[in-house]
Amino acid sequence: MTPTPPPPPDAPGEKPARLRVGVIGAGRVGPALAASLELAGHHPVAISAVSAASRARAETLLPDAEITDPATVLARADLVLLTVPDDVLPGLVDGLATTGAFRPGQLLVHTSGRYGAAVLAPAVRAGALPLALHPAMTFTGTAVDVQRLAGCAFGVTAPEELRPAAEALVVEMGGEPEWIAEEARPLYHAALALGANHLVTLVAQARELLEKAGVQAPERVLGPLLGAALDNALRSGDAALTGPVARGDAGTVRAHIEQLRTHAPGAVAGYLAMARATADRALAAGLLKPELAEDLLDVLADGARR
Repeated sequence: MTPTPPPPPDAPGEKPARLRVGVIGAGRVGPALAASLELAGHHPVAISAVSAASRARAETLLPDAEITDPATVLARADLVLLTVPDDVLPGLVDGLATTGAFRPGQLLVHTSGRYGAAVLAPAVRAGALPLALHPAMTFTGTAVDVQRLAGCAFGVTAPEELRPAAEALVVEMGGEPEWIAEEARPLYHAALALGANHLVTLVAQARELLEKAGVQAPERVLGPLLGAALDNALRSGDAALTGPVARGDAGTVRAHIEQLRTHAPGAVAGYLAMARATADRALAAGLLKPELAEDLLDVLADGARR
């Protein structure tokens, strides 16, 4: 028999349900989400934290929550946030299910981008109610994360009967639900990692190169440029492509590769890969002229062979 889900926190016509919130995993995400739920009127009561850094984070963001073990968190909370690394999540759920830690009617939320609700199947067999709520945001582990949740998209996967509860929780945290099918979760997460995680690497490399070129304040140079590039890309897609690759300036690209080999050899492979991807997209969009593309692609191929 399927347990009856609790009313969503802000269900129309219902008195808002105030939930006791627990967190298993005091990394950067869990305490911030629990703190946002506290602002909405819920009550963080317990959090598991092991390292000194995670304990300090828990004490700062959730001062009224008891720092304890995962079993006690589950015993005390109506809503439990499983905010552990993706690769840890399946084993954690299996282990806790084996010990009988989950309760019927308990809302169980994980924040993995990779997994949907199916990873919580062992808990569901014990009567828990599964929700996958992944905030599409980068976290710092500080109070600023709570503010950044305003308007943040959440990748949501949940059984049909739990969709109102999932949507209400996301809205209470200040976010906007984006429904993701169970089978599409890995692709969804890959897209975010490609855009956000790799962006940090690219920006860090660009900053280091500017410093080597003698620029005293690389962030002042990059800030307006990258802000405009991101805005243009989100508005116009491939039509926003600019620069020597999109123009077919093979000589300039050759000079870039030579300089990178001298000053930052570790950045060469990434430059070549991104330049080739940019050339392919520029060609497909009609921005890069075919007669210029041949020389450009020869330069990139030569750079890859060295």
